[in-house]
Amino acid sequence: MKIVTLTLNPAIDQTVSVNNFRLDAVNRGQAMQFDPGGKGVNVASFLADAGYAVTATGFLGEENPTLFERLFARKGITDAFIRIPGHTRTGVKIVDEVQQQTTDINMLGQAPPPEAVDVLLAQLEDLAASHEWFVLTGSLPPGVPTDIYATIIQRVQARGKHVVLDTSEAALRAAAPAGPTVIKPNRLELQQLLGLEMVGLPAIDAAARQLLETGTQLVVISMGAEGALFVNRERSLLATPPQVVVKSTVGAGDAMVAGIVAGHIAGLDLEACARQATAFSVGKITRIGPHLPPPEELARYPQQVVIQQVRQA
Repeated sequence: MKIVTLTLNPAIDQTVSVNNFRLDAVNRGQAMQFDPGGKGVNVASFLADAGYAVTATGFLGEENPTLFERLFARKGITDAFIRIPGHTRTGVKIVDEVQQQTTDINMLGQAPPPEAVDVLLAQLEDLAASHEWFVLTGSLPPGVPTDIYATIIQRVQARGKHVVLDTSEAALRAAAPAGPTVIKPNRLELQQLLGLEMVGLPAIDAAARQLLETGTQLVVISMGAEGALFVNRERSLLATPPQVVVKSTVGAGDAMVAGIVAGHIAGLDLEACARQATAFSVGKITRIGPHLPPPEELARYPQQVVIQQVRQA
């Protein structure tokens, strides 16, 4: 079953390892690396690691696509990105393994020309003929209509395809009512979307269930080290990850999205899907860059995930 990941605002991730990082001080780095990034690129990379056929699309600056092209070639990801004038942005990630902290500095993206948006929408229509899952993730670059995710959801779901949505702010407000198959906001994004104060799991669960009223089948609320709440019409489960040595939290949510898609394709029930998605996320944070651990290591994590039932219909 083939999957499309869409990244409208990709980035080159410059990760700098700085132990005991301090603000307003001279810091000495231990290592630095550059990785192709952006939420959909990460999801594509994780799914390819897990053995799935993935097509990655979106907008890439024609001045610096090499890192992305190398990743796609190495992992067998079909490169359907539309090249646009200019450079793909760079985001700086300061990783402090001693304090278990990651600091992000994200730049604005490159605005695509209007005709590139039209080409993208036509391309996605074509891809719907041969792909079953569409993963729409990340922020919007300047100049892209706020409702573009809503438009894509309506078009591909009209073709009987499944959609996962992981975005924020205005793009999330516009797209959530379109009823994607799966929505994965974090707790703050859900609060901003619904304008609610949420204290405690019952309140978060009640808020998440509001999103099921539009036709969405699964809502996953990520809550960092506290785990993630998986909510469908029948049940709500809290999946709490095991403790591991954290190398970088960048891409942890994207790994969870990849695990959710893989779980649906495999026909897993809610608990098994929650275990697998959390295992993908745990595996990712044990390394820097958009990569899962080897299969034998990844296979150890699902049974270490603690599942708590929050609601039973």
